Amino acid sequence: MNRIIPRIGSAMVAVAVFLFAACLIVNFPFGSYFVCMFLPIGYVMMAAGLQGECCENRRVAANAGMAFGVVYAVLILLVYFAQTTSVRFGGFSAQAQDILDFQRGGLLFNYDLLGYGMMALSTFFLGLSVQGESKEDKWMKALMMIHGLFFFSCFFLPMTGMFSHMAEGETSMEGTVALVLWCGYFLPIGILAYRHFGKKN
Repeated sequence: MNRIIPRIGSAMVAVAVFLFAACLIVNFPFGSYFVCMFLPIGYVMMAAGLQGECCENRRVAANAGMAFGVVYAVLILLVYFAQTTSVRFGGFSAQAQDILDFQRGGLLFNYDLLGYGMMALSTFFLGLSVQGESKEDKWMKALMMIHGLFFFSCFFLPMTGMFSHMAEGETSMEGTVALVLWCGYFLPIGILAYRHFGKKN
């Protein structure tokens, strides 16, 4: 059970990232919001598996990674559940719509970036806890730790006001390309984790 659950979670991560990229490419916002609610669920299951198997002298790193993963999951689920329910059906004032609508770069958009910043911290610390000696495990460890660098852009860029153009509902091709590239980076982590938990202890 300790390996089956995180393996299922890893599969959910890989599938959700792939579908997220597909929805971005075909410009299907509701689909991208919907599949992104399953990504944090799968990620927490995967993170719990990595935390559960780590040795005692890496337990603090694993616990930190797990804690940041939970913060990520809460923020992202709140953001995308709001987009697929309250925001989708409207009825807000123009000011409230600006704050809540993800595509207008308001408060929930910034919370989304904060959430993915927490995910980056989570992958970094969980990467520190990975001890696998196989080539695949070393790749997974490296990809997770390098992914931690995304924390800085996710945390600090919203403070610069560089997303203020979204207030008029403008869409950015560069932003879409950046997200698709992120999917291409993160997809191997889900696949490698799936293979990792499929091995014997």
